[in-house]
Amino acid sequence: MRPHLLCIGGVDHALRIPFLLALRDRGFQVSAAATADVAPFARVGIAYHPFHFDRFTNPLADWTTVKALAKLIADVRPGLVQSFDTKPNILVPLAVRNTPGVLAVRTINGLAYVYSSCSPKALAFRPIWHILHRLAARSTAAIVFQNRDDQEFFYRHHMIGSSSSQLIRGSGVDLARFDHAAATGPSPAQLRQAFGLGESETIVTVTRLTRQKGIPALLEAAALVHRNRPGVRFLLVGPRESEGPNAVTQAEIDRYAPYVLAIGPRSDVPALLGLADVFVFPTEYREGVPRALLEAAVAGRPIVATRVPGCYDVILDGWNGFLVPPRSPRLLAERILDLLRDRENAQVMGARAAELVRKEFNLEITVARYAALYEELISRSARSRLQTLEDTLDGEPFRQRVAQFGE
Repeated sequence: MRPHLLCIGGVDHALRIPFLLALRDRGFQVSAAATADVAPFARVGIAYHPFHFDRFTNPLADWTTVKALAKLIADVRPGLVQSFDTKPNILVPLAVRNTPGVLAVRTINGLAYVYSSCSPKALAFRPIWHILHRLAARSTAAIVFQNRDDQEFFYRHHMIGSSSSQLIRGSGVDLARFDHAAATGPSPAQLRQAFGLGESETIVTVTRLTRQKGIPALLEAAALVHRNRPGVRFLLVGPRESEGPNAVTQAEIDRYAPYVLAIGPRSDVPALLGLADVFVFPTEYREGVPRALLEAAVAGRPIVATRVPGCYDVILDGWNGFLVPPRSPRLLAERILDLLRDRENAQVMGARAAELVRKEFNLEITVARYAALYEELISRSARSRLQTLEDTLDGEPFRQRVAQFGE
């Protein structure tokens, strides 16, 4: 049996169940901890440990979470702790500091609000986050980056420390599961009837409905597209109410009715992607490699995304989709219209995107790379412990104990 891996994340941690199952198939003992619902983990027999953390700025709550995580890790006693998401990537290494024998691995899946926004608040927090990442690095065995831009950013700002660093692009798409969900979910005709879309051309986005995810720019682009093609409908898929002060308001969305419809988070995204004449990902964040973008590509959808790290790791402008600058509703609208007008080119781009992701971003490749990393860390740790033991036996401490015994 390979080592016990405890995987820690946030509210969307259930999305990593295929990753954990694939590791389990390779012989790892796996368990999970998150703020997510327990039911999906229970259904597949993964031990699950709920905990709470505040996604927003709350130092007192964060310190409470660190203590709770430290107790959880001490109780579970894993050999490896893998963290994902912004807050866990800071809190988990702080929690393992005083737990000998536990190796922490962090995956930087994007740089989030503090490093993506130029607002006064974000700029003020950056020096603090630099310090927190440097502290976290002291208790981290390895840092995994999903794109090279983030890796270079961490090196440039001295936030890696003595941790090893590795590039593993994306979280991997479980192709068999995705294809099964697309084939067995509601049909496009059923979904069109449910949402009142009729035969309208449909633009789909799957993301959190926040300002940093580019929803205001998308709404402006929708208005521009509507003027040119009044029959087009925009379907916004993803949470809004849970996104705090960064969320766009329902009133903002309602101003663009009836051609913009927000349907909230959904569990049938593979089927919903079958509706999309164009998939749009307007994020302003520095993304890791966005799962939603990978799934849209697997579905063969023509894609328009923003030119930010993570997105341009998947989309090559003009070859398998279009890239536009963030906060550019006019250019976003133009590229959407280009794909709607030239369906043949759109189909070719979608096919190229699907081929790329199925070949280079599939779950099998991703899990193999993580498994190799975990095995190397465990092996290195064992060699280090052995060397320490040999040094102790051969060195002054051992001779002193022998001398004391002789006395």
